[in-house]
Amino acid sequence: MRKSVSAIFTHRDKLFYMTRQNYLSVFPGYTAFPGGKVDKSDSNKSIDNELVRTFEPALIHALSRECQEELNFDLIGALEFGDILDIKMIGIAVTPEFNPYRFENYYFKIELDSEIDFNVDDNEAAEAGWISPDQLLARYDNAEIMAVPPTVGIIRTLADDIKYKGELKLTLPHDPETEVPMIESIKGVRQFLPLSNTFPPANRTNCFLIGDDREGVLVDPSPRDEIEKSKLLKSLRHFIVDEIFITHHHPDHHEFAVDMARTLDVPMGMGKWTYERIKKLWGEDYFHDRKIKFYEEGDVLTTSLGKKVLVYEVPGHDEGQLALAPETMSWFLVGDLIQTVGTVVIGGEEGDMAKYFTSLQKVIDHNPRFIIPSHGIALGGTNKLSMTLKHRMMREEQIAKLHAEGKTKQQMLEIAYEGLDKALQKYAMKTIEAHLKKLGLEIE
Repeated sequence: MRKSVSAIFTHRDKLFYMTRQNYLSVFPGYTAFPGGKVDKSDSNKSIDNELVRTFEPALIHALSRECQEELNFDLIGALEFGDILDIKMIGIAVTPEFNPYRFENYYFKIELDSEIDFNVDDNEAAEAGWISPDQLLARYDNAEIMAVPPTVGIIRTLADDIKYKGELKLTLPHDPETEVPMIESIKGVRQFLPLSNTFPPANRTNCFLIGDDREGVLVDPSPRDEIEKSKLLKSLRHFIVDEIFITHHHPDHHEFAVDMARTLDVPMGMGKWTYERIKKLWGEDYFHDRKIKFYEEGDVLTTSLGKKVLVYEVPGHDEGQLALAPETMSWFLVGDLIQTVGTVVIGGEEGDMAKYFTSLQKVIDHNPRFIIPSHGIALGGTNKLSMTLKHRMMREEQIAKLHAEGKTKQQMLEIAYEGLDKALQKYAMKTIEAHLKKLGLEIE
């Protein structure tokens, strides 16, 4: 497993934080501490300073390199000149097994003798500065920033005692044999990650618990089998669930949802189109004895952090797909409009490329602070939506050009999706057909 490091700079009653740019490929828009992975080039040569003598040299060299790159700060030089009063390793976090990129991250709390005006790399940070931990925690608690669980844990600890020098347990506390992992990167949106029968390369569909007090709504529970269902139910045992809400009809968003609704003895909510579509595909008695609540654009689903959570219609990937967002637009749960794992398929009986373009633009125009997809992690801003729309528009231009040249659909597939795995070609063909339909072009 690869190693990585983070630097938590403190001075008196403040700490230094960074919020990553929304366009970055790794944790875009997340509030974090400076740092990064340990490279093979990072020296193992010991550093002759009592503050770091007990630490693995490569970790300190990596920490120094990252501080130089991100902050233009010479950590080792600061050690030599006495600008650093203390360094403590306050915790190690191991990336959970659901993340394909796993690291063992070492968090170093570094106490400075002055509040340094770091020269922050604007390509890395959209925002950075010194702040009291309780102020930063308040921003998280108001869903103004998002952060991975170890970062949230550190902020909470330092808000209580900025002089903390112990060692925190920062690895996600769950038993993978009996429970489903849960994270809350955005306050008020608990994200459970059960394994599901979804489209590769994704293997999980996010299941969200949203709501204040006794208004917990569970969104898209779809465990892949009875074992995973039992794990998810166990993980939910400490929370209140009053309703199960389904965003759209695809099975990787509602498999075992009815069984869970019966076990929890709660109603189910969805759009009318989704309700009828599911009954058509899986039988009239699919929902059995469950009470169904129907939602449409503008309806209030629940409240989160005291604000109404509204329903939005976002067809395109699926005709009946619904999205959710609080009235503050601090986040927007977009379902399968985008993914951060794999690619969204548009096409087939329920897909519509023109509506997909419109739905993407609709969310972009609302300009939410964070975007939450059904597969993968939450993202800062609307950059991913804008890039997806731009890519789809470029693909459409390419297909229109190939059509003008008299190419068949198969030839278009071979050109536009050169080298694509054969198992995925049928889905790419659906996308080509959806573009052609939007363009009003018929072709054999």
